[in-house]
Amino acid sequence: MSKGSTPAIAFTIDSLKLGGAERTLLRWAVWCRDAGWRVVVITRQGPERDAYPLPSGLIRRREARLPFGLERLGWWAFPARLLALRSLLREESVSIAVGVTVLPAVKLLLASRGLSIRCVVAERNYPPARSPSLPWRWLRRLSYPWADLHLVQTTTIGAWLQRHCGANRQLLLPNPVIWPLPSHEPSLAPESLLPEDAQVILAAGTKAQQKGFDRLMPIFAALADRWPRLRLVVLGLSDQPYRGVCQQTWLRELLGANPDHQQRLLIPGAVGNMAHWYERASLFVLPSRFEGFPNVLLEAMAAGCACVARDCLTGPSDLIQDSHNGRLLAQDATTDQWIDVLELLLQDAPKRSQLARNALAVRERFSEQRLRQSFLCSLEGLNRG
Repeated sequence: MSKGSTPAIAFTIDSLKLGGAERTLLRWAVWCRDAGWRVVVITRQGPERDAYPLPSGLIRRREARLPFGLERLGWWAFPARLLALRSLLREESVSIAVGVTVLPAVKLLLASRGLSIRCVVAERNYPPARSPSLPWRWLRRLSYPWADLHLVQTTTIGAWLQRHCGANRQLLLPNPVIWPLPSHEPSLAPESLLPEDAQVILAAGTKAQQKGFDRLMPIFAALADRWPRLRLVVLGLSDQPYRGVCQQTWLRELLGANPDHQQRLLIPGAVGNMAHWYERASLFVLPSRFEGFPNVLLEAMAAGCACVARDCLTGPSDLIQDSHNGRLLAQDATTDQWIDVLELLLQDAPKRSQLARNALAVRERFSEQRLRQSFLCSLEGLNRG
C-alpha cells in the first residue's frame, strides 16, 4: 500500500511492554488494519522492550533518538523531541493519530499542532489517582482541549477530564474482551507449579502497589493457616526493579518469614497463556487502589472465574454487580472482611460456580464486534471531517 493511496492512522505509546494499555492499543490497531487503514505504531522504546508480538500488516516506528548531547539535556531537549515526532508523523502521511496514556498523548498534541492531523487521546487510568509530574499536568491542561476526540473508559473518567482538562468531545469506549483469549510466549503450564489438588487464588498485574497486592499478603497468611492446600499465584510481576523496588521481594517481605507461606506464594512473572491460569483458579482477586477499566478482571470474568474485587473509584463497579456475577468489596473493607468473603467462597463451590456462570455475560456486553463498530465509526467521522 502506498502512503498516498491509503489513509494512515498512527498510535503512539511509550512501549509495547506488558500491560492493558498496550494490549488495547494493538487491538485497536488490528481493527483499523482490517478496515483498510495503513497503521503505524510509534513507540519511544525499541522492540527489545516488547511483551507482545506486533500483528502482521502493522508498521512499527520508533521515535528518533536525539544526538547524545541533546539526550543529556533532559527537559531542555523536549522541543527537539517534539520536532522529531512531528517529522515522523509527516513522513508517514498520518491523517489521524491516537495518543495512548498521558505523556504520549500530550507529546502528540504538541507535535502535531498546526498539521492537518486529527488527534485522539486515550487515557488509561483514573487521572487523579496517578497524576504525572507538575510540568506534565500543566501541558495536559493546555493541550487536551485541542484533541478532536477523547476515548474514555468510564463516565467517571470522562467527567473528570471534562471538568479539569476541557475534554468536551468524548466517546465512551470500555475495553473489549477478546474471546477466546489469545496466547503468546512465554507459556507456563499451571500444572508445572501447582499440585493437582491445590486450591488457587489468582491475581495478575504488573504494578503491585496499584493493584493492591500488598493487601493480599496478610489475607493469604491468615487463609493459608486454615487451608493447607491453598496457593496464592500472582502473575505479571517482573523480578527486575520497578521504580527502584523489586516488587516480588517486597511482597515476600510483607508476607513474613513463615517458610510454608513463602512456599505457597507463587510469583512466576509474566505468562502469555493467561486463559490456562484463569481456568485453573478457584478465585480471581483484584484489590486495586485505582483502575481505569481493568482488563485482567474483564478477562477473568470472560474466562468463567469467580471474581472478588475492591470497589475503587472506577472500573470494577462497571463490571461486577455484587453477589450476582462476582463480589465487590467496599473501598474501606478491612483485612478481616476480605478473609471472611474469600473463605466463604472457598467453602461454597456452588456459589463460586453461580458467580462464574453469571460473569460470562461480559463476553456479550463488552464484545469486540460491538465496540469495534463504535470505534471505527468515530474514526471515519473524524477522517471525513
